[in-house]
Amino acid sequence: MCGEPRAIVNRPTLGDLPPLRDVIATHGLSASKALGQNFLLDGQLLDRIARVAGELDGARVYEVGPGPGGLTRALLRAGAEVIAVERDARCLPALAQLATASGDRLRVIDGDAMAVDEAAVAGSGAHIVANLPYNVGTALLVRWLTLPVWPPWWRSLTLMFQKEVAERIVAVPGSDAYGRLAVLAQWRSTPGIAFTVNRMAFVPPPKVTSAVVHIVPADAPADVSVRSIEALTAAAFGQRRKMLRQSLKALPGAIAALEVCGIAAERRAETLSVAEFVAIARQIEAERNA
Repeated sequence: MCGEPRAIVNRPTLGDLPPLRDVIATHGLSASKALGQNFLLDGQLLDRIARVAGELDGARVYEVGPGPGGLTRALLRAGAEVIAVERDARCLPALAQLATASGDRLRVIDGDAMAVDEAAVAGSGAHIVANLPYNVGTALLVRWLTLPVWPPWWRSLTLMFQKEVAERIVAVPGSDAYGRLAVLAQWRSTPGIAFTVNRMAFVPPPKVTSAVVHIVPADAPADVSVRSIEALTAAAFGQRRKMLRQSLKALPGAIAALEVCGIAAERRAETLSVAEFVAIARQIEAERNA
């Protein structure tokens, strides 16, 4: 004998969601300057950002600062399973609705991205895709680039930065933008600027143009540690206009390493290639461990 018929629950889908502008209005959201927020509402632009990461159907994506969920929608439309970290409690109800419409392909973590155990949350092989809040973007990038274990837990980085920061990431020796961030980004990964984004695409518009950067891990040079690269670049670029003999004199073994590597102490940090920084750091470690 048949039982009572089950009630059919019609769950909303991504296609049922209202436009982002309506979501923002419904929840009374506004971009917080204190949190470095600027919202992107253009669906085609958001889909373009998601495509930079490559094929996402069935892939895991870790997103920082989703806000009302514009980029999150694009990632879900691409077929990704998304773990999103949001510290702005005002955005959580909108993200909860998006999680329901995604068919449980979105998990939202209420918290500060700087305090999250990302590898434990996202797992190995996840893509990181984010319109990063301006006030923590560089700090997060440096953390992802200086993980002690390499290859890292992340598979690729697709990140929105101010154009000036993006140019520093891909800068070449001798250019004004070349500095510590370029060395950290390039010594064991390959960064590139995918495209720039006009400031008028954001709500509210920031004062500067933005750019999407794509970074993939590369083979790490042997016999040199993150700690040595960080210490060397911090010293060298801490006084970037001074000769290396001056900027590196407080770093034990650095001046002797220059001589062994055949690098003139009269040069300045911005003239050294990434390979030269790696060679100096390797020599400092070799002397320390001898």
